[in-house]
Amino acid sequence: MTGSAPLAYITGASSGIGQALALRYYQAGWSLALVARRTQAIAQWAEQMQLDAARYAIYEADVARIDSACAAARACLERQGLPDLVIANAGISWGVDTSQREDLDAMRQVLDTNVMGMAASFQAFIAPMAARGSGRLVGIASVAGIRGLPGHAAYCASKAAAIAYCESLRGELRDSGVQVITLLPGYVDTPLTRQNPYSMPFLLSPEQFADKAWKAMEKNKRYAIIPWQMAIVGRVMNILPSHIWDWLLVGRGRKPRHRNTSGA
Repeated sequence: MTGSAPLAYITGASSGIGQALALRYYQAGWSLALVARRTQAIAQWAEQMQLDAARYAIYEADVARIDSACAAARACLERQGLPDLVIANAGISWGVDTSQREDLDAMRQVLDTNVMGMAASFQAFIAPMAARGSGRLVGIASVAGIRGLPGHAAYCASKAAAIAYCESLRGELRDSGVQVITLLPGYVDTPLTRQNPYSMPFLLSPEQFADKAWKAMEKNKRYAIIPWQMAIVGRVMNILPSHIWDWLLVGRGRKPRHRNTSGA
């Protein structure tokens, strides 16, 4: 598959944020490399949206498995070439109670997906992008990575690690011409958030988030919290003393435990 259109490689493209970002870039004239476990869901969506088959390819991967994520990236390099943009979006959000032994397995799966999956999604592209002297690596983190939340130990820890990983990678690639961008969504209406038993201020649709994220990425922002209202909240969260943060969490519902740890 060849062409002059720039190429965006997007993980977690079968639903939610990933799917909305794919459509936003497609509408802007980009070609797509779409990655997910549920490839049939991508194929059905692409057909429904009447995407030009010459402008996208689908790759199956479970990013929680490093070899699977790396294999999808290599397949993209062989089939479509080196992307101009890689968006590591695939992620899961499971509630855990780490006083329970079985929840440690759930926590490991969240960390494997949200942290190692991001690194594995970038791995095959880092050196060739640096050799070319251009490219963008975008990690989708979360405002939840700024402070811990009840029941969210796995998710908050994974997103804090993702933020730190992207920052480290940005420093490593500083003089290479490769941009590393960290995006922190607030609340977005996706299957990951619909089971939350608490209010979600400034909730965005996936399409609204994708449009705002597009603007941030096109401006090559190194770090952006979306939407702007949540960016203010994020700054406050960063500076609040721990005793005040703990007080604010009093009475907040915790994310329910994820009881099925058979897979992501």
